Amino acid sequence: MRALSIRFDISPTEIQKHIEGIREWGINISYLKEKGYQLPETIDFLNARLIRSKIGNSLKLIPIIDSTNQYLLDSSSIKSGTVCISEHQTKGRGRRGRKWVSPFGKNLYFSMYWKLNSGIDSAVGLSIVIAVIIVEVLSTFGIKGVKLKWPNDLCYKDRKLAGILIESVNKESLVIGIGLNLLMKSTKEGISSPWTSLIEVADRSSLDRNELAIALINALYSELKYYELHGVRKFIKRWNQLDNYFGKKVILLIGENKIEGIEHGINEKGALLIKTSKGLENYISGEISLRGY
Repeated sequence: MRALSIRFDISPTEIQKHIEGIREWGINISYLKEKGYQLPETIDFLNARLIRSKIGNSLKLIPIIDSTNQYLLDSSSIKSGTVCISEHQTKGRGRRGRKWVSPFGKNLYFSMYWKLNSGIDSAVGLSIVIAVIIVEVLSTFGIKGVKLKWPNDLCYKDRKLAGILIESVNKESLVIGIGLNLLMKSTKEGISSPWTSLIEVADRSSLDRNELAIALINALYSELKYYELHGVRKFIKRWNQLDNYFGKKVILLIGENKIEGIEHGINEKGALLIKTSKGLENYISGEISLRGY
């Protein structure tokens, strides 16, 4: 403590306050007698220069931010494809206003601003497309077994691996937010639903966050252009091959209503198809959750 106090020319009390602040980011700094403060493991920092050298997009790397989505929503005069990425979000959010736990340097948190040539009314099924793209990128890293849960969750053995949040900026543009669990340990607090990390799925000791970020950004930029030309219909087969519930009995909850039947993937608008006693029905809006029997 004394050595840190001398080095940074601040009091031990101020040092302690800074340490507590860092712990709030999700970094579990420990204190060892006669050795001082210690990190539990090496942090693989995001490298803005490296990422920029391998993508064609404008990139904003902001280490500590409230929300990458919010940053782009509040920005003006930015180009389509601009990316905001962060080490830690203090107010990360998911669908339905849920908190997205974002410990420092553990996962990937980034958002992309996108301007649709035909306006946001043409963004039918976009979250489904994004989910497919992410799983396919993961497969290029040798990560297998990741499945999709309608409308846009990535899961491994029924535990959530990633989330997608799409928010509109105006009538022409939107922001696509992605949170992907990479290195979080299964003991992480603050998450109520079952979840997992790529480090567990891939069964390896490390993953290169920079290379994964580069691959995801490049794939999104390319596939979003393809999506604008062809819509969801060119992604239906790709989704159905990855759908965790395809051909299985499911319960679909819409408010107080329950729909039971056999899940049959999606249609050209990204709607969920369920074969019930009334025939093949589709569902696309409302407060919907999907649960396997």
